Parts: sequence; structure tokens; C-alpha cells
Amino acid sequence: MFKSVNPATGKQIATHPELTKSEIETKLGKAASAYKAWRQTGIDERTKLLIKIADQYEANKERLARMATEEMGKTLKTSIAEVEKCAALFRHYAKAGPAMLEPERWELASGGTAEARWLPQGPVLAIMPWNYPYWQAVRFLAPTILAGNVALLKHASIVQGVAGLMEDMMRDAGAPEGLFQNLAIKSDAVADIIADDRVTAVTLTGSEGAGQAVAKQAGEQLKKVVLELGGSDPFIVMPSADLDKAVKHAVKGRTQNTGQSCICAKRMIVHTDIYDDFMDRFGEAMKAVKAGDPMDDATDMGPLSSLDQRDTVIDQLEQAKKNGARLLFGGERLAGDGAYLTAGILTDVDPEGPVASEEIFGPIAMVFRAKDIDDAIHLANNIPFGLGSSVWTRDKAEQERFIRDIEAGMTAVNQMLASAPEAPFGGIKRSGHGRELARFGLREFMNLKTVMLPE
Repeated sequence: MFKSVNPATGKQIATHPELTKSEIETKLGKAASAYKAWRQTGIDERTKLLIKIADQYEANKERLARMATEEMGKTLKTSIAEVEKCAALFRHYAKAGPAMLEPERWELASGGTAEARWLPQGPVLAIMPWNYPYWQAVRFLAPTILAGNVALLKHASIVQGVAGLMEDMMRDAGAPEGLFQNLAIKSDAVADIIADDRVTAVTLTGSEGAGQAVAKQAGEQLKKVVLELGGSDPFIVMPSADLDKAVKHAVKGRTQNTGQSCICAKRMIVHTDIYDDFMDRFGEAMKAVKAGDPMDDATDMGPLSSLDQRDTVIDQLEQAKKNGARLLFGGERLAGDGAYLTAGILTDVDPEGPVASEEIFGPIAMVFRAKDIDDAIHLANNIPFGLGSSVWTRDKAEQERFIRDIEAGMTAVNQMLASAPEAPFGGIKRSGHGRELARFGLREFMNLKTVMLPE
């Protein structure tokens, strides 16, 4: 049994049954049957369905958003924005997707031609987290539908209400039975599903440990896997930066979704020449971040997703202080039953110590001083992760140096890093492999078939 607990109040709001083995078998059978039919549909039929799904998300955005806020705590206004972004993603693939699947043709020196065609592969299992409960799942779902595949979702245990509403949206849009199904299962049931011959590939967004487990299970079955794992993204500020703009986005980047985002700006790396000025402005702005009722439009950030998640962040802060770091302010529980934590700043963190290499999944910024660009790049790369990065400099040579030398899957220049339907998303090192979104995400789980044709 899964429990939905509102992290703003600590009160249970719903329970959801866990699937039995026979129910799992039924759903896998439906997925296999749906794939046999869906793979033969034309691209026009697929894009029409994507548009209908987008319509459902837009028509029901308040209902969908409220469920996300109640189950994992993000502010209602950001939940609404997330649902709207999902609708935009469905529309993006409906409009731009067909061109991404056009065959490519080459004339062969030996005579004749060769074509590359993108064909569907089969049912894909997605293991998705709670932090962006719609967006994370939809950025897998939309390209899966367009590709001619079918989707199985193992959603996080605390957002089963969201998963149920996603099934409702598909049904109400007229999707064929079995095209998208939520699997209300726990992690110990995943390996058997990956091993099932009807499942052809796996995608996971989650922790490093979860990624290791799923990669091992998929590897044993020789199945394709895409992993989008943790990150501790650097946010580098150089002397030529627009400091007001950099500070504004540093605060937003660190506190969005209450700091629970894989591409949050987690490590502020600031050139020594502007360090004191940056800290004065950044500290003042972080202190002004208002934590409170996520249903209130005046609230900047809601609670963390659970009491356990809040306590994990507090434990990380305590460990950091034991290793010599200074918590300038923040990291405080708010009175009441909710999983609230105030925004804070951590300095004097040992770059070689364990905390510097960890992902703090909460609204606490680590700040480091860099003596020059080489030092900034070293600090940025001196961690096991390589997901995103953000650099703030007006110097074109510095921009190119950061783009070339920062070890990450993504670098944003003079802006906060964010995902977008048109741009590939993913990381390197222990942040995972493979890409989501754009044409790269669409093609991850397709059969690139080479076709040899006569003259």
C-alpha cells in the first residue's frame, strides 16, 4: 500500500494499492498487445493523439497542479507552470516530431543507395521521481508515443495520485488501452519487469544508487537504458558578470522547487575579486526567500517532499559543520507539522571533502571562492557528477573556455539552466548517460534500421 502524505501538513490524504503479480502480468500483456497495434499507426494518428493529450492537460491544469502540490509540496503556481510545460512538450513533438523521423538517404560508391529509418522498438519502462512528477514522466511519454512505442511508468511512491491522473488524461484523450499504464509497484519488483521479454528498454531519472541498480539489471538483459541521475551543478560568477542578474538567478536556481531539482545551481563558485560583493547581495536575497503554504501565491517555496527528505538535508548540514564548514544562516525547521526548511548558505566547505561532492537536495547553497578561471574550472569539475552548469561572464573568451572545459552535459551562459523541449537534456560522469528531449530523446528507444536499396 502506498500512502500520499501532504508534506505541508504531515497529514495522510490518500492510499493507493500496490499491484499484485497477476495484475502486473495483465498490464504487461496489455502493453504488448497495444504495441502490436500502435507501431502500425501512421505518424498523423500519433500526432493527433499528442495534441488531444495536450488539450486534456491544459483543460485540467488546476486539478493536476493541486494534486502535485498536495503530494510533494511544490507551490501551486509552479505546479501549474509544470503542467503547462507538459502540454507544450506534447505540442512540440506533434509539430516538430515528424521531421525528426524522416529517413536519411545516401548514394553508395559501390552502387545503389542506403537509407536510415527510425522504427519503433517496443514497450519502454520509465522509472520516474517525485520532484517534477508530471514533467519528468511526460518528457519520456511524449516521444515514446510519437515513436510508435508504448509506455510503462513506475512512478515514485509518494506521487501515485499524480500517476493516476496521468492515466486519466490519456484515457480522456482517447488513447488506446495499454498505450500508457502506471505500475504501482515498489523497487523490488522492477528487476523482474526489466527481465520480461515484452519490455525492450528502460529509462530512469533518480538517484545514483537507483541508476546503478537499474543499469546492472538492464545490462544483464542486454537492454538499452537511459539514466538521468544526480547533479551538483556549478554556478560560476566572474568579474565581468552582470552581478544583479547573476544573484537573482543564483537565488532562483538554488531555491526553485525548494532546492529539489537535479539541475538546481548547488555550488556557487565566485571569483575572488567580486566574492564579497556577491556574498552581500546573495545573502540578503536568500534571507528574503519565504517558505510557507504552497497554496499561497505569496510563498516563494513550499516544504520539502517529506520529513525524511528534510532530515536528510539537516544531517548533511551537520556533517558539513563537523568537517569545518560554516552555515551562515538558514537550514532551520519551521514550527508545525510540515517538512519546511529555510533557505541557507554554507561556506568554507572543503573542496576535497565529502560534502563538496554530494548533492544537497534542499535549499542550501554551497559557496566557493575561485582565484582565477583555472581555479573555477577545477572546482566545477572536482566532483563525480557532470549534469549541468551555469556560467556568468561577458568575456567571450571565458565563455568559450567554460563551454569547452566544464565537464557537464549542459552549460548555460549568462542564464539559469533549464530544460526545454527543443534542446537535449542529460549528463556525463556519474550523472548518467543518454539524452532526453529534442530529436535525441525521441531516437533513444528506436530501431535505427539501415535499408539497402538497388539503383
